Amino acid sequence: MRFSVAVDGPAGSGKSSVSKAVARKLGFDYLDTGAAYRALAWLALEQDIDLDDAKQVIGLLEHFEFQIGLDPDSYFVRVGTTDVTEEIRRPRIHSAVSAVARVPEVRAYLNSMFRGLIANGSRPGIITEGRDITTVVAPDAPVRVLLTASEQVRQSRRARELGKPLDHEGTKVGNRDAQDLKVVDFINPAPGVTVIDSTDLTFDATVSALTFIIQEFLGREG
Repeated sequence: MRFSVAVDGPAGSGKSSVSKAVARKLGFDYLDTGAAYRALAWLALEQDIDLDDAKQVIGLLEHFEFQIGLDPDSYFVRVGTTDVTEEIRRPRIHSAVSAVARVPEVRAYLNSMFRGLIANGSRPGIITEGRDITTVVAPDAPVRVLLTASEQVRQSRRARELGKPLDHEGTKVGNRDAQDLKVVDFINPAPGVTVIDSTDLTFDATVSALTFIIQEFLGREG
């Protein structure tokens, strides 16, 4: 079985960009689990589904043809034949994704899919990042990390990512965290999970920190 790294963290912590960079550095696959929730939210909006109606949201899973690129150098997200890589990063998706993610049946379905992607692949390892990766999706991963930062820093990062002013509603990482915390705990590290606080770290330093943790483990095992 290939080497698995699980990365959790709140919105704006940098877990996506850092995980992708480390995967590229180590020659691992990279799995962005949040993209699946975003893609399902996109499908719900396209089909004019009532996001407050859990049955309608669950019904989408019957024809949710999701594809994602695991190669960090060839990342893509598709629903059926439609490339939604850029579309799922738009503000309207940010506003809708929590409503989709809080449905237990959706989380169970997607978590099963994630485990299949983690287990199968040609690369020697995979870094999976998201909200409940260290505790639910991959609790047995040899390396489990909670990547966090102060709310002020995370909000600033989200503003840069979205190209919006710092006081723009879409940059309020606390809003998204509050919604998702109703379903999963990604703030408090579970036993055995290593915390990386990137508040005072540069991007490169954060990448180096995660890389070191992985290589240290591999060195012990090797």
